[in-house]
Amino acid sequence: MTDNKTLVFITGGNSGIGLETARQVLADASTHVLLGSRSLEKGQQAVEQLQSQQISGTVEVVQVDVSDEASVSAAAKTVESKYGRLDALVNNAGIAGGDGTTATQMTACLQTNAVGAYLMGEYFVPILKKSIGTPRIINVTSGAGSIGNRLDRSQATNAIKAIPYRVSKAAMNMVAACQWFELATEGFKVFIYGPGFTESNLSAMNKTANGAKPTSEGVAPIIAMLKGERDSDDGKFIEYGVESFPW
Repeated sequence: MTDNKTLVFITGGNSGIGLETARQVLADASTHVLLGSRSLEKGQQAVEQLQSQQISGTVEVVQVDVSDEASVSAAAKTVESKYGRLDALVNNAGIAGGDGTTATQMTACLQTNAVGAYLMGEYFVPILKKSIGTPRIINVTSGAGSIGNRLDRSQATNAIKAIPYRVSKAAMNMVAACQWFELATEGFKVFIYGPGFTESNLSAMNKTANGAKPTSEGVAPIIAMLKGERDSDDGKFIEYGVESFPW
């Protein structure tokens, strides 16, 4: 039964930061995770992996491709018809680039990272408004999307070009800022959080051997935001371990 459980939808939940977020959320028996995955097969494998770890909460897969409006709409209809509400949305699905020209990669990154976050908000906010608690949206962004840092030549991370990814994350930050502007007066908490250089499937570089922090460490602030322990960060651009981060 999930009637009294906190319902958390996590996009890109089948691997990396999304999967670890689900694992940590599920340490609480009062939670039910809707694990969003573009591939239904990979999503089900992730669910089985989580269930084999003796989690306390419950979990199911929901197929969703955040870059496809029809897919997002269908996922929202599934959640609304089955549960009638949602308590938290973690916009985690993202890509770093892909194949083709820089312009082609930019289009792909924008569609998934920025448009995807927008679509998830548009279709799931009406369901979040029916939350049994404080509705929460956590947008998993990146410090690479900081325009302020990009203009600062002293920043070591500026050696990484990554134009498609940078542009898409800067756009995602604006999507999140618009969500906050529109929803804060309705009791929502909207977070814009960059986990920093964290082990994930985002790129071949995101490995602990290259200095990336463990996924569990990068995810910890997300869990605190979901629990209401970091509500003072609502509407701010938060980067892991940095109190004040430039937009």
